[in-house]
Amino acid sequence: MASADSYRGEARSLLRLAVPISLAQLGLVSMGLVDTAIVGRLDVDVLAGTAMGRSIALAATGLGMGVGYAMEPLAAQAVGGHQPERAYSALRTAVAVGMLVTVPCAALALLGAQLLVFAGIDAHLVSIVTAFLLGQLPGLFAFPVYVAAREFLAAHGATRPALVAAVVANLANALLGAVLVHGDDALVVLGLPRVGLPRLGALGAGLATSLASLVLAGIVLRSAAQFRPATRPPPVAATVVLHLGIPIGLQFLAEIGLFSVVGLLAGALGEAEAAAHQVALALAAFTFMGVYGIGAATGVMVGHAVGAGRSPRRVGGQGLLLGMGVMGAASILFASIPDLLVGLFTTDPQVVAIGTQLLRIAALFQILDGLQAVASGALRGAGDVRIPFIVHFVSHYVIGLPLAVLLGIVLGYGVQGLWWGITAGLASVATALVVRFFWLTRSGVPRVA
Repeated sequence: MASADSYRGEARSLLRLAVPISLAQLGLVSMGLVDTAIVGRLDVDVLAGTAMGRSIALAATGLGMGVGYAMEPLAAQAVGGHQPERAYSALRTAVAVGMLVTVPCAALALLGAQLLVFAGIDAHLVSIVTAFLLGQLPGLFAFPVYVAAREFLAAHGATRPALVAAVVANLANALLGAVLVHGDDALVVLGLPRVGLPRLGALGAGLATSLASLVLAGIVLRSAAQFRPATRPPPVAATVVLHLGIPIGLQFLAEIGLFSVVGLLAGALGEAEAAAHQVALALAAFTFMGVYGIGAATGVMVGHAVGAGRSPRRVGGQGLLLGMGVMGAASILFASIPDLLVGLFTTDPQVVAIGTQLLRIAALFQILDGLQAVASGALRGAGDVRIPFIVHFVSHYVIGLPLAVLLGIVLGYGVQGLWWGITAGLASVATALVVRFFWLTRSGVPRVA
């Protein structure tokens, strides 16, 4: 039987990995907030167009991110099995495949922007969306490279480069975004003379995001190069990376699609409902960053255990307990002072009232979301990706979304009904994935090919 010291040791190892991963991810989220603040000083059309463009770009990176996350089991299991040269070979393949997968996705994103006119979107707004996407196009290729190199480094326990990259990229994004979006006006605010820089608006915002993404990818890729083996190892087949990466990418797209649809439904219910939904979702996303790091760290440690031929059950269970603890604290906060938290974002009494009700629902939402995040990470570390994708798709689109429509729209419970539907879907995901992990680890878990 494992000693209390070994459990504490695993918990400390998880936290050492999780904290910098969470902070780095929080840095990525803050880039979007900074972009919104910079563009918001222009006009409503530019703000709306860049928001739509950012949503399309996020969907366009889904498969590329999945390919990048394939490095989690590939690198962690290789490192755990004392084959660091295989981990580096997998990185080379993942970088190449991630960029190739992004080519058709980027083309579809640009095409999708043009098709918005057929959905009743004003042509002027479509031009703003297109301008943002054109500016962000190089960044779409940088992001899967960043994810792959970040996961490779995490497998080696090197989490500082991703954190440094996030800080530097945020600074670059804020400075370049202000200058490229506002032109000479930004230089004046910075105390610099005018040099004739034009205001590029949405195009400038996209370019700033691209340059920041290139900074992200460049820093972590350079750090990963320090682990390059002396001799070039045999390549890891692209089919191996795709076999893992495509289901992960499809899972991301399923989650992105769910929250996009629910956001549209909330908007159809009214301005106050839409605003309350966005505020409550922003708070939930912020607290999710803590458990995101625990899920990623659990995936790495599960991969190490599988690579070393040990059972990953105990470390996976430890990650689940830590995730529940973190999200349990967030749930208590949401249930105790929801009105104060919503009041940080708005003073509108109707939005505060609705948002308060949503945060009380989110108190349960958080625990379930934490469980599914850690269980997903643990299963990725074990190389189990197809079943989790199926679980997410069925839970969200066969259970969660239909219930959200029934409760929120048909039965008239409004945005609260939408959130109860989401919560039901998350309950299904969390239960199924936790059961799946413990069933999978009842005996030895084979390494990925």
